[in-house]
Amino acid sequence: MLHTFVALVQDKPGVLTRVASLFRRLNINIVSLTVGESERADTSRMTIVCEAPETAAHRIRASLYKLEITVEIDEVSRSEAVIRELCLIKISASPKEPNGLHSRSQIFELAQVFRAKVVDLAPESVMLEMTGSSSKIEGLIQVLRESGYTILEVSRTGRMAMRRGKHTSRVLKALGTADETAGPAPSTQLPEPPSLSADETIPGEFAEDET
Repeated sequence: MLHTFVALVQDKPGVLTRVASLFRRLNINIVSLTVGESERADTSRMTIVCEAPETAAHRIRASLYKLEITVEIDEVSRSEAVIRELCLIKISASPKEPNGLHSRSQIFELAQVFRAKVVDLAPESVMLEMTGSSSKIEGLIQVLRESGYTILEVSRTGRMAMRRGKHTSRVLKALGTADETAGPAPSTQLPEPPSLSADETIPGEFAEDET
């Protein structure tokens, strides 16, 4: 299954290499990784999406905690957070396309249906910008291909996630989360990183690579 981790890390050279090396040692594939500035000075925000068994989330989080460059780490699910992805798609729109001179108008119609924006228009191509869930982006790409259009380039940022704010009990119920009135609000203080058992410990896990 897919796990989404949001990590605040120190803004220092080599941080990205350290995190990527950690997942390599854990033998876990990173599906997407986005990095950018956060609301804190000298701190970057990473959104890491990885493919791993459900039981591996504890191990991944504990291992990330052990990196001295990690400030905070949180795992979020779709019901708890707003998750979006940005995608740029360049489509061939020359008169040689299956729909001929009507290619552009049909691409514009598809863009309206999927709420995408036309950000570049050239004699031989049209570029669309789309923000939404991964499934929505995949849906647009599939429709374009099945309609006979030639997709020249695709550039995707990967997932970006942020926890939702406080909502009423009806909204929380619709999201599939617990009602805040059922008990005291959970503490925002992150717990201490759980310890790994002996068989989960990776020798030399956080040592600097010599290469």
